[in-house]
Amino acid sequence: MPKSSPSIDMTPMVDLAFLLVTFFMLAASIRPSDPVDVDIPTSISDMAIPANVVLVTVDAGGRVFFKMSDPEAKRELINSMMGKYKSLKLTEKQVEEFTLMETFGCTVGELPQYIDLSTDERRQFNTSGIPYLDSTKNQLKDWIDFGNRAAVNSGRTAYEVAQMDGLNPDPKDFVPKFILRVDSKTLYANAQKVIDVFRELELNNLNFITSLEMAPL
Repeated sequence: MPKSSPSIDMTPMVDLAFLLVTFFMLAASIRPSDPVDVDIPTSISDMAIPANVVLVTVDAGGRVFFKMSDPEAKRELINSMMGKYKSLKLTEKQVEEFTLMETFGCTVGELPQYIDLSTDERRQFNTSGIPYLDSTKNQLKDWIDFGNRAAVNSGRTAYEVAQMDGLNPDPKDFVPKFILRVDSKTLYANAQKVIDVFRELELNNLNFITSLEMAPL
């Protein structure tokens, strides 16, 4: 019998590659950009940001922005805020949009208008951020307080679901983590005011975001 070299038809492999590329292009969602750019200081810590997060950002001008990672926790949060601030009236569509927002920073009165803006328009929105300097109008304290309660409930639910799935989860992984991200040009007094808010609420597990630099030899 004459011998011949075997050949491999690569056509199915090419088709599979293009199918995978198409799937990831259609399934991927673009992460919306934050409404504020922050130049954070550096450190040598390489600790990763956890999943259940309440993040407060202070920009170079001292404006404060707020973020939560869990959409369902954000839904509970905004309902709690509407319960306290009777003037805050949002439609169901606006509530749904709020749960999808990444970071926001405005007064309670500006929030309905802020939600209706596009991502680019939010970056240009003329606001002084979430009020926190006046103790009588400290809206940041309410956002953090209600956000903490919502994040605790969300983490408890996620922990119970993990247990029902037969996993052996660590309860610490579901406890909300509070993170402060401060621009390196921010006045210390402004950062201290935000830290004082956490202290008043007795939330002492506060972490700081920095960018990673090379550890000293």
